[in-house]
Amino acid sequence: MANHKPAGHEKIETSNFLMIVLILITISVGGLVEIVPLFFQRSTTQPIEGLKPYSALQLAGRDVYVREGCYNCHSQMVRPFRAETLRYGPYSVAGEFVYDRPFQWGSKRTGPDLHRVGGRYSDEWHRVHLNNPRDVVPESNMPAYPWLSKATVNPADIAPRMTALRTLGAPYTDAEIAAGAEDVKGKTELEALIAYLQVLGTARK
Repeated sequence: MANHKPAGHEKIETSNFLMIVLILITISVGGLVEIVPLFFQRSTTQPIEGLKPYSALQLAGRDVYVREGCYNCHSQMVRPFRAETLRYGPYSVAGEFVYDRPFQWGSKRTGPDLHRVGGRYSDEWHRVHLNNPRDVVPESNMPAYPWLSKATVNPADIAPRMTALRTLGAPYTDAEIAAGAEDVKGKTELEALIAYLQVLGTARK
């Protein structure tokens, strides 16, 4: 019987190692083709008109938001579909998030989207809601966060955080960084989180 010389595709199909290597190369090339152009598109790298970096208090609130895992249930991405925009408002664009490190886009929504929540409710509503969500939304399954009203923001954390974000492109001035600690002095984590929530989505409004 003559020796059967495997065809090219047969070599790949019969070699686990070669198959894995080629799959990884294909995924890497495809990923680069999709991702690299985004770094050079103005719409994804430039802030929209009116966008400002978070204030010291808002930045502290964002850290609380991330620490408590709020992003696990609340997306900050309105998708460009009619049902989405009717419910949440204008769809999200990359220029709204150029100062977010990391951004809070996500696909899961156990609770409502929060990207357009800024200014929709009063500070007092947020205070009550975070202390016990069912006081304002009886059907809510969100946990309560009563400790936020007792914990205070650490002023020493603010300047290094703002400095790090400036190296990544946030246009903080030396004066803003120097005043950051004083701006959050004596503020509770609840106040900081509310300040963060109240600014979400306001740049496009």
